[in-house]
Amino acid sequence: MAITITAFERSPDRGRGLARDMRVRWALEEVGQPYDVRLLSFEAMKQMQHLALQPFGQIPTYEEGKLALFESGAIILHIAERYAGLLPDDPDARARAIAWMFAAVSTMEQTIVELEVANILERNEPWYDKRLPAILGRIHTRLGQFSRRLGDAEWLDGEFSAGDLEMVSVLLRLRGPGILKEYPTLDAYVARGEARPGYRRAFEGQLAVFKAANPTP
Repeated sequence: MAITITAFERSPDRGRGLARDMRVRWALEEVGQPYDVRLLSFEAMKQMQHLALQPFGQIPTYEEGKLALFESGAIILHIAERYAGLLPDDPDARARAIAWMFAAVSTMEQTIVELEVANILERNEPWYDKRLPAILGRIHTRLGQFSRRLGDAEWLDGEFSAGDLEMVSVLLRLRGPGILKEYPTLDAYVARGEARPGYRRAFEGQLAVFKAANPTP
């Protein structure tokens, strides 16, 4: 059965590979499954046809036969469980990889998104300058904890897994602000993820959409 995912027609990440369809693309590339991409405008994301798949009007969605899913984390978990390559065979190692998936999107990403929201929507508020140090403090706490846990390991728990895919995707959001460079261990970890052929194919696919929507003169 053909797999179809949805993505931004004009992504607000401007081709940097940060939109969450990128994570799903990467997962599918890692497991070697072909897929189609249906591009949506912001207006189309508000229409009932899309809301029937994604009740919050976001991307990505995932369709395969009669199965329709939303939320990138749930989609990646489904892909990892259905196709070999993203979860270990050993039950305990498999459980640990899934735990890292949850840690990436719950414990780590929440603080990073808080910074993005503050910088985009709250920069002109009178309390922005007072709030920013607290946000950055929480981010640095998490990064320090994770850096110590990762140590000199190549990946989180042996071979590359869906946990690494999610964690690398989350940490990439800190490259723009320059925070990631302050943690060489994590910067190298993210670079290893970016070097994977599956990541490169997924990134080129998302970048091609951006270039098509924003042709150079």
